[in-house]
Amino acid sequence: MSELRFVRLGFGEEAVEYQEAWQKQREVHAARFADEVPDTCLLLEHPPVYTAGRRTEDSERPLDGTPVVDVDRGGKITWHGPGQLVGYPIQKLPRPVDVVAHVRRLEEALIRACAELGLGTTRIEGRSGVWVLGDPVEQRPAIGGLSLDFDPRLSDPEFDARLNGPEYAPSNAGQRREDRKLAAIGIRVAKGVTMHGFSLNVNPDNTWFDRIVPCGIRDAGVASLANELGRDVTIEEVLPVVEKHLNAVMAESVLTPRAVEKTAV
Repeated sequence: MSELRFVRLGFGEEAVEYQEAWQKQREVHAARFADEVPDTCLLLEHPPVYTAGRRTEDSERPLDGTPVVDVDRGGKITWHGPGQLVGYPIQKLPRPVDVVAHVRRLEEALIRACAELGLGTTRIEGRSGVWVLGDPVEQRPAIGGLSLDFDPRLSDPEFDARLNGPEYAPSNAGQRREDRKLAAIGIRVAKGVTMHGFSLNVNPDNTWFDRIVPCGIRDAGVASLANELGRDVTIEEVLPVVEKHLNAVMAESVLTPRAVEKTAV
């Protein structure tokens, strides 16, 4: 696969409003479909915004009426904002498109980037994205003085962590030694060309995630590179590392169509 072209749209004071970036994606997507541009990855920061994928449920949205942008990607609700590196790889893939393989490539590139920065991360089966694993359940501290055997998030389908104080807040998952998501992935494929992509928590205020059920997952939380590494980490430091590993993973990948089982007639 050929190298990705990287376009740095804006960071810090020049962070790009979500709707503006979404329109830019559409423009690049159309150009890539027409073979007018090569595979392109847009990289940027957003001002604070909640976005909801097609599978988001009402019970996962902010309770206080904070506006949410409904988007055409897969996945559920998440937050974007300062301190988070967002990447939108817009790539033409062979049809029928293997969406899972595309997600795995993005995960692999981010896992390698985190390793270079000094943090070991992994995948969790059935949950997309890049994760920091927590301790085994029996070794985690009890929440609210109760044994984890009675964790209401797992036993009560009506339980809402947003109404039950900081003990259950997604931003405190590291203190609870739980699994926590460092990078989220949500994509869309139209006409064989990908849109949307990943968000990597570098040094954001993760309490923004406490207003929602991030990615619809109630029994885990969120992480950042800065918190996990225990040092200052900046977008400026992370940006070239992510670019390098995205390029490497894409360059070594042999893209193939998704296998389609033939049915007997």
